[in-house]
Amino acid sequence: MRVLHITSGNLYGGVETFLTTLVREAHAAPGMKSEFAVCFEGRLASELATLGCPPQALPAAQLSRPLTVLRARRALNDLLRRESYDVVVCQQPWACVLFASVIRTAGYPVLLWVHMASKGRHWLERLCRATRPDVAICNSRFTADCAATWLPQTSIEYAYCPVSTNQSPQSAYAPHVLRHSLQTSNDDVVLVQVSRLESFKGHRLLLEALANLRDLRHWTCWIVGGAQRAADLDYLRNLQAFARDRGIADRVRFTGERDDIHAILSAADIFCQPNTTPEGFGLTFIEAMRAGLPVVTSGIGGACEVVSGSCGMLTPPGDITSLAGALRHLITDADLRARLSAEARKRPHELCDPSVQMRRIQALLTGVVSSPRLERVATVRAK
Repeated sequence: MRVLHITSGNLYGGVETFLTTLVREAHAAPGMKSEFAVCFEGRLASELATLGCPPQALPAAQLSRPLTVLRARRALNDLLRRESYDVVVCQQPWACVLFASVIRTAGYPVLLWVHMASKGRHWLERLCRATRPDVAICNSRFTADCAATWLPQTSIEYAYCPVSTNQSPQSAYAPHVLRHSLQTSNDDVVLVQVSRLESFKGHRLLLEALANLRDLRHWTCWIVGGAQRAADLDYLRNLQAFARDRGIADRVRFTGERDDIHAILSAADIFCQPNTTPEGFGLTFIEAMRAGLPVVTSGIGGACEVVSGSCGMLTPPGDITSLAGALRHLITDADLRARLSAEARKRPHELCDPSVQMRRIQALLTGVVSSPRLERVATVRAK
């Protein structure tokens, strides 16, 4: 089964990590071949090429510029005429808004992969609803429940992201070497957040909570993630100024974008991402636990499916006092960190074992191809 995934390609986060994982774990679903098309060259295209799966390049498109949309649609139409795919997947509403009409005209069902948990109020989601996707696959039960509120005529399923659990998260750099490069003592308890520079990821709340812990010695915080857009750079500068204003700038490291995330996580002690709004799933939580880190996050959204009391702590969203209390407890109690760490290492296998989730994804996509509801579409394509 040949599957074409269409995505923008200009950003890099959980969606893009998922797409590269489909290639890395292809052996777990030998009957499914994942291929890709992107509108923008960037880190995703480079990583896919490195993995031996270079994406098809579609013209860069902006919905505010109709001519760019027409060029991108014509290019996809040519690709679908030239190649024979079994399933075409729109990754996120943007791709669906841009290409649903082309996909449907070519005789394929419109399949939308939803990674964000929302209620459909964003203008892109409203436009996406108007395209009437035939099927939506979501990254968690929570995301599926949310999608059902704004895609009432769409068949909705969910599958967790496969995550490799048989690869060591260690790198060529020993933890003490990496710590030294980030001006961090080997005796410090390191709190880390790895995410895009988006305000809903809760960076400011984390810094505010840490400001309440200035009395504790021997902790350092690493904020990992680089600016990918102009707005991200403004946000980063605001965070840096906030840390200075709260008197903790000397204990916070803004590392920028890194390509050694497994090493970063392995050299840290606690993962904290206090989301202000629900995360659809939280792939970064899985990656942190894979490295043995207890996870502290807000008790909302997909995080409640991922983080349990055995491997981390859930705090009320926006509650700085509770967040600071949870972090204080973990920083000062090495035995608690060790217990949560041991359980955290088990959690990725329970939820995201690639041998299970890759087969589930393959079964869902096969179901789209063979669904009786979509026989009319299949007939159009056959003609």
